[in-house]
Amino acid sequence: MKILVIHCHYQHRGGEDSVCEAEIQLLREAGHEVIVHVRDNKGIPNSGAFQKLALASRTIWSGNAHEEIRDVIARSSPDVAHFHNTFPLISPSAYYACAEAGVPVVQSLHNYRLLCPAAAFLRDGRVCEECLGRAVPWPGVLHGCYRDSRPATLALATMLSVHRALGTWRNKVNLYIALSEFARKKFIEGGLPAERIMVKSNFVSDRPARPGCRGDYGLWVGRFSEEKGIRVLLTALGELSLPVPFKLAGTGPLFEEVARGITQNELEQVDLLGRVPPPNIFDLMHGARFVVVPSVCFENFPVVIAEAFACGVPVVASRIGSMVELVEDGRTGLHFKMGDPADLAAKVEWAWTHPAEMKEMGQAARREYEAKYTAQHNYDVLMRIYETARTKAV
Repeated sequence: MKILVIHCHYQHRGGEDSVCEAEIQLLREAGHEVIVHVRDNKGIPNSGAFQKLALASRTIWSGNAHEEIRDVIARSSPDVAHFHNTFPLISPSAYYACAEAGVPVVQSLHNYRLLCPAAAFLRDGRVCEECLGRAVPWPGVLHGCYRDSRPATLALATMLSVHRALGTWRNKVNLYIALSEFARKKFIEGGLPAERIMVKSNFVSDRPARPGCRGDYGLWVGRFSEEKGIRVLLTALGELSLPVPFKLAGTGPLFEEVARGITQNELEQVDLLGRVPPPNIFDLMHGARFVVVPSVCFENFPVVIAEAFACGVPVVASRIGSMVELVEDGRTGLHFKMGDPADLAAKVEWAWTHPAEMKEMGQAARREYEAKYTAQHNYDVLMRIYETARTKAV
């Protein structure tokens, strides 16, 4: 099969970029021809009224992207076009180029951008769904939810409103990929056609050795940002009655704040690692007793959960959104009340003082990985999605 993959790289590399690259590698290893059309948001100018106006216009409809996709299709004749991120440089105009050429479109829903200007249903550290289901997401503009900027949010909201009115999301996309059942239901609630949304989880492309974890510490891996719940975790670590060893791996805007908090609260048992190269993440996980995922937003599918399961390590996760279905409480990990440091501290202490039970949960987590999150399973589901898209008219 010949697949055209279309993606805008983010200014700060994140999970969506990694997932896109992993799927490209997976398809190529299986012998498919993959044509990659990418743009990089790092080059977006941050100043100048004219430049910002031009970007806002391009966000709604990029004539350049429309012509570029038409040219790529004319040269390569793909069987299907798989979109990951079109915001802002590619824009929905690329869907129209595919439709004009008769190329079926698959759109991965990595975040909630089509329903929420902030893309995460999060405002001021709390879940917010004020824009869900609205033809015009005006509350997001009022609060400046995208980058704390009303003008920037207005441009994004205009794009969403225009293409809702045009029927783009309903008429120009053959099939959507949601990353969890929770996300699928949320997108249906937001107005996407239920019959065109299939579920395909993220996966672990590497092949970690079979688990044999030592369980020497608790572990957090991710972006040091508000939505990931790092502040909740830091508070919880300060409330522990036991000196549970902990490692924190990653970077992000709250990194310095967390570093200061560790010093001020004399959390000597907490090791702040900073950025850890992806190949070394599995080494960290193999040495952990559990991984904590304390997100305070509707995560679509945190890849760290699949990585932990692949290493046979259970997960202590917030009881919110897709994590309720991904982590089975008492079988592959533990749930705690979202945003509640005291409850998280209690679950961490229980996990630390019950190594036998955590080992059993880790074994169940590994079985979950083998059943759902391997590269082969992901490939099989992806092929079914492509074949379905080719037969599903819009």
